[in-house]
Amino acid sequence: MNRIAKDFARRDASQPKGRQVEEAALEEVTRLLGDMPRRADLLIEALHRLQDAKGHLSAAHLAALAELFRMAQAEVYEVATFYHHFDVVKEGEAAPAPVTIRVCESLTCALAGAEGLIETLKGITDPERIRIQPVPCIGACDRAPAAQVGKLAVDHATPASLTEAATGPLAPVIPDYEGLESYRAAGGYDIYEQIRAGEITPEAAIETMSDAGLRGLGGAGFPAGKKWGFVRGYDAPRLMTVNGDEGEPGTFKDRWWLERQPHRMLEGALIAAHVVGCERIYIYMRDEYPAVLAILRAEVEALEHAGLAHVPIEIRRGAGAYICGEESAMIESIEGKRGLPRHRPPYIAEVGLFGRPTLNHNVETLSWVPDILRNGAGWFSSQGYGPDHNGLRSYSVSGRVANPGVKLAPAGIPLQELIDQHCGGMAPGHSFKAFLPGGASGGIFPASEAHRAMDFGEFEKDQGFIGSHAVMILSHEDSVKDAALNMIRFFEHESCGQCTPCRSGTAKAAAILSGETPSSDLLNDLITVMTDSSICGLGQAAGNPIRHLLRYFPEELA
Repeated sequence: MNRIAKDFARRDASQPKGRQVEEAALEEVTRLLGDMPRRADLLIEALHRLQDAKGHLSAAHLAALAELFRMAQAEVYEVATFYHHFDVVKEGEAAPAPVTIRVCESLTCALAGAEGLIETLKGITDPERIRIQPVPCIGACDRAPAAQVGKLAVDHATPASLTEAATGPLAPVIPDYEGLESYRAAGGYDIYEQIRAGEITPEAAIETMSDAGLRGLGGAGFPAGKKWGFVRGYDAPRLMTVNGDEGEPGTFKDRWWLERQPHRMLEGALIAAHVVGCERIYIYMRDEYPAVLAILRAEVEALEHAGLAHVPIEIRRGAGAYICGEESAMIESIEGKRGLPRHRPPYIAEVGLFGRPTLNHNVETLSWVPDILRNGAGWFSSQGYGPDHNGLRSYSVSGRVANPGVKLAPAGIPLQELIDQHCGGMAPGHSFKAFLPGGASGGIFPASEAHRAMDFGEFEKDQGFIGSHAVMILSHEDSVKDAALNMIRFFEHESCGQCTPCRSGTAKAAAILSGETPSSDLLNDLITVMTDSSICGLGQAAGNPIRHLLRYFPEELA
């Protein structure tokens, strides 16, 4: 009798097939979930609770969770293994070390020496006690190299600062920020109250937003007023989502705003929900921002106690998946599923969260709404860099500048002026070589293009874009080829795997580019296929850094 036959022979035919639920695990999971409703859309939050409490997800706990949620174990397992922040431990495997040090290895942190930092840490730490984990961008590019020890952020990380942090409290440090009382004392929620009282009609609000020229600042740049009108035109009930999953390498502006003035976004969200007629707001926030999550929980509760939230506000955590920054993938995640982008049409404005018309906005977009309605469309639009550009923008600037950070500057400002007047020029000893106008997806341009307007529609002329306004600066000390390879490896890691052009294309591009003599013709053909046939923007834009490497910096491939 062969081994497989023996295994089947050993099974008691009177017992059900598959992994059985252990009574002890069922009791523990029940206790950890508390009064959480057992609904499929709350599966990811339930996984978070188990991960936070136990430090990993055991096979026994996943089986118990499936039993409580009345879901197939395979369904729970596929969701848990899709997200990077869940540590699934199979039977017979060891649990991860009790402390995890996550070190960002994306472009800006790579320029600041992340690779050497990671190797040093691996050599000086006990793997039984501390796990060293290289991770994609964690939204702290202005503090590179950036790391997290547990949930504690460590800026400008060094081996000494990280090993010391691993011995202390691992909870996030909550920064000083403007709470509800201070925000209201300065006039906060006055516009929202006028909207609710009918002093500003929905039609007037939509017209003001359209006249102001406010656009979606998460990357797509779709006009906000037009979006309100579209969603409002579909039959109720409607829902609203707030996309706080700014995983684009180089982007950290939403974190910056929420750690300082969270009620700008919250008031903007409540206004938008009232105007459009949305019955619930879901804030999807990346798990890499534990301090922001703590702030939002506290301030949403304060809003509810003050009677200011006319609709329920739910906070949902991401779990380390860049693809969930794409709006339909984010909606799948809120529904408790893997973050796989949907085929379109229909668009989420018509068929979105739970099949309902859904208004989706970025954090910064909503943060401008109260100011625009208070001060008028002309006030906002006039602050752009000339008549062809509307409003102010929050530029996340990192890399080889003297003073990186979030820079509030006019839309359309030339990059050179942004560097010179807002960033203190280049870092000492560095000369300007190249820049990324919109994070990893936006492409790489030479310094000779720094006269161009930093706004939507400008870099698209040359197959790039400004996206989320994540500006990364490279100097003469940096290799554009290495930068492009860093980013294509990021896309390879973050591809959801749903479509072949992206899944296989990013892996193939990384392999070709890392070879000794990369073929320009082969790379061009590959990028064309990825751009033309990938389902969503990840695969469509993943080749932009390589495309510009071939066009502007061919000498680096010689």
